[in-house]
Amino acid sequence: MSPTSSSESVSREEICRFARSLFERGLTPGSSGNISLRLDDGGWLVTPTNASLGHLDPARLSRLDANGRLLSGDAPTKEIPLHSALYETRGTARAVVHLHSTHAVALTMLPEIDPRAALPPMTPYYLMRAGQTALLPYYRPGDPAVADAIRGLAGRYSSVLLSNHGPVVAGETLEAAVFATEELEETAKIYLLLRGLNPRYLSPAQVADLVVTFKLELPAPDALPTGSPCHAGHAHD
Repeated sequence: MSPTSSSESVSREEICRFARSLFERGLTPGSSGNISLRLDDGGWLVTPTNASLGHLDPARLSRLDANGRLLSGDAPTKEIPLHSALYETRGTARAVVHLHSTHAVALTMLPEIDPRAALPPMTPYYLMRAGQTALLPYYRPGDPAVADAIRGLAGRYSSVLLSNHGPVVAGETLEAAVFATEELEETAKIYLLLRGLNPRYLSPAQVADLVVTFKLELPAPDALPTGSPCHAGHAHD
C-alpha cells in the first residue's frame, strides 16, 4: 500500500469512528447528517447519501476528486453544495460536519435569534471551539442556493446554523470540526434551558481576554450587512 492510500485508509477509519460516536449519542438520528474530509490531493471523502452515521463502511465512503466528481464508493450526500461552499470560503478548512442535532435545530426556530450571532457568549469553550455562529434562512435540503448563502458569509464563520435543519461546521481537522459541532449543540442546549431566566453571559472584557489569550478570530458585529439574505424574515434586527 502506498503512503497516499495508507493515509486515505486512516482518514476513512477516522470518519467512521467519529460518525459512529455522534450517532450513538443521539446527535443525528436515522440517516441524517453527513461528514466530509479533504485529502492531500484536493479530493474529498464524503459520507454517502441515505447512510446512517452509526453504520458506515469505510470502503463505501464516497471518494470525490477535486472537482467533486465521484471516483469510487457509494453516491455522496446531497448536501455537497454546503460542504463545497465552506471549503471555498474557509481556506484552512479540512473537514465539515453537518448534523440534525436536537437543540441546535430547536434554536434555529426561535424568533429572537440574531442571524449574526445565533448564540450569546455563554461559555469560553463555545467561543474557543465554534467562534460565533451565523443563522441562515431555510433552504430545502440539497438546494444549491444554500451554497450561495454560505458564500455570502465570506468565510467569516466556521459554524453556521441552517434554519429548521441543523448545524454545519468546518474545522482544520475532523476532530476539531466534531468538537466544535458538539460544543455548539451543548451551548444551544444551555441557551434553551436558561431562556427567559435572564442568565449572566460573558462580559465584553471576558470575551476580549479570550480573543487575546487564544488568538480567536470572531466576526465583527456588522459582519453581515443589512439587507443580506440572513436578515430576511427577522423583524427584530
